[in-house]
Amino acid sequence: MGKGLKPDLYIKSVFDLDVNWLKERGIKGVLLDIDNTLVTHKQKIPDEKVVELIKRFQENGIKAAIVSNARKKRVAVFNEKLGLYAKHRAFKPSNRGFLKAMSDLNLAPEETAVIGDQLFTDIRGGNRIGLTTILVDPLDKNEPATVRIKRIFEKLFLKRKPWHD
Repeated sequence: MGKGLKPDLYIKSVFDLDVNWLKERGIKGVLLDIDNTLVTHKQKIPDEKVVELIKRFQENGIKAAIVSNARKKRVAVFNEKLGLYAKHRAFKPSNRGFLKAMSDLNLAPEETAVIGDQLFTDIRGGNRIGLTTILVDPLDKNEPATVRIKRIFEKLFLKRKPWHD
């Protein structure tokens, strides 16, 4: 649990994730961020790539849930088509949203991965409770001002890390 901001895996896109990598590590569930991980901030509903990704997880025995800091309406509208457990206003990096999703999916920390685009919310939060953490590049550079400010600090940290190419 002492990984701090270091992800277990860095990939360009969630759509590049090899499901076998998860299975080899005993991962039985993934907690997914929405904005800039699955879709851009502007996309209100999941596209076919997202639907296929969720289907691929499920076909491989991997449960999926959404854990997002977004508002209830944003998460509810996005999740309508997917029908997953979805936690809005998760207050990541707080443990609360992660633990609630894991409880709902009946998962232990060692069999759960979190996938997201932000070091200070997704990765830090997952690392704090011993989850496998997967960092992806943000899908869109045009982000809200609050996120752009965090990105400045992320870039400083990422430049010094050997796990980032």
